[in-house]
Amino acid sequence: MNLRLRPRSVRTRLVLISTVLATLAVLVSQAAGLTVMRSWLTGQIDHRLTHFRPPPPAPYAPAGDESSGGPDPVPREASLPSDYRVFFYGSDGRLRPDSLGSGEGRPRLPRTEATLALTDGRPATVPDRRGTSEWRVIADTGPDGRRVVVALPLDTVEGATSKLLWLSLAIGAATAAGVGLLGSAAVRLGLRPLDRMERTARRITGGESALVVADTDPRTETGRLGIAFNTMLDQVRAALHRKDASEQRLRRFMADAGHELRTPLTSIQGFAELLVEQPRIPAARRQEAHELIARNAERMSRLVDDLFLLAKLGYAPVAHRETVDLLSLAADGVGAAVVAHPGREVRLMPLAASGPEGRRSALDVVETLGDTHQLSQVIANLLANACLHTPPGASVEVRVGTVRTGPDTGGTDRRGRSSATAALPLGIAVCVVEVADDGPGLAPEAAQQVFERFYRGPAGAGGPEPGSGLGLSIASTIAEAHRGRLELDTRAGHGSTFRLLLPRSAGPGPDGMTTFAEGL
Repeated sequence: MNLRLRPRSVRTRLVLISTVLATLAVLVSQAAGLTVMRSWLTGQIDHRLTHFRPPPPAPYAPAGDESSGGPDPVPREASLPSDYRVFFYGSDGRLRPDSLGSGEGRPRLPRTEATLALTDGRPATVPDRRGTSEWRVIADTGPDGRRVVVALPLDTVEGATSKLLWLSLAIGAATAAGVGLLGSAAVRLGLRPLDRMERTARRITGGESALVVADTDPRTETGRLGIAFNTMLDQVRAALHRKDASEQRLRRFMADAGHELRTPLTSIQGFAELLVEQPRIPAARRQEAHELIARNAERMSRLVDDLFLLAKLGYAPVAHRETVDLLSLAADGVGAAVVAHPGREVRLMPLAASGPEGRRSALDVVETLGDTHQLSQVIANLLANACLHTPPGASVEVRVGTVRTGPDTGGTDRRGRSSATAALPLGIAVCVVEVADDGPGLAPEAAQQVFERFYRGPAGAGGPEPGSGLGLSIASTIAEAHRGRLELDTRAGHGSTFRLLLPRSAGPGPDGMTTFAEGL
């Protein structure tokens, strides 16, 4: 039969442990005292034995000669101090029946001297003949060569030790009872902060998530536990808040994605049903239906590609890293924008130097470490955004250079600047690609939303249909994956400047060789 003990509470275990330890301490101390007392009393008896000199046996000799075989000798009247007993061995080596002293009982001594296992002058303990008590004895050899044994009873020692033993047991029982009662009250008082913490935890699990533990004294164990408990609660609340925010963003993202996909799918379905239900429609309308189906399918394909790219950047931010020349990428992007938007003024310029003069340096190679395809996509998205959302007469400038992060040069937060990523450390060297236009700019509310997914600003006059609203979100995600930042400086009526900042990973060293410099 397998019996399992029920687990006890901390309070019960503490009381039991303290009671057992206190009782053991009392019993051990009493046992030590008992041992010392018994040893001292025995030592006193040994001292009396070693300093006692028994009277000579002559007065106790028989009236006739021992060899004549006469009757046993009869002791004469004699007195001994206290409870001493003296025993003699005769000339024949046998224990004589007579002894000096009075009292009940006698030690168990051998009948012959040959079997007397006692060393002269060394006390020993022997039992009583009736087995009721013990004797302390010492042997000596008289001048005539006969052995004499002096004995003292140990009744007083045994009585004292017995009384002390019962007293020790009584003290131990009283100590156990007292420690049990007082210890229970003391432990209950000491564990009161833990009880309050337990009640608080139960209320939190019941739904009162805003509660905290009040016992936070760092000098005590319960206070440090309370601090750790409150810290854990803060982390759990923050994690739940992030989880709720993430779920809300995911729901909003799925709703926006479903809405964006529903529009082209509805168009494709409608025109496909038209072609199926009316096979004899005019060729011009048939051609128009085919073109609209192809256009909506292409739009849906771009949307799916953008969503796939966002998902890919989430778990594999930068698949391939190599040295990238941002000046070459900017030049390729400017060339493609000029072809895609004829008549639009798009210029490639060096980045203005920081300082009050604002001088521009010559165009030079600006290198960073990253994925060439992803960075070129960022520049293309910024250029397409500038050309689509500004009037036809607005000019666009692409500026490339290197700066150190700051409120004026970029990379840090300031009023009128928005970004979807955190600010970069102040004063580090970064590579910069700016796409600036002199269009109408954006209102502060719109500037805070441009990096959100599926946010679409109004198209420029005569511009094509707005895109899916994922371009700037993808560009910001790519910049963050490269340990950089994409930000916007804009003001209504003063144009917009999108700024891509990336860690400066390579540059010319002091000896003219290409060396790697410190990035983030």
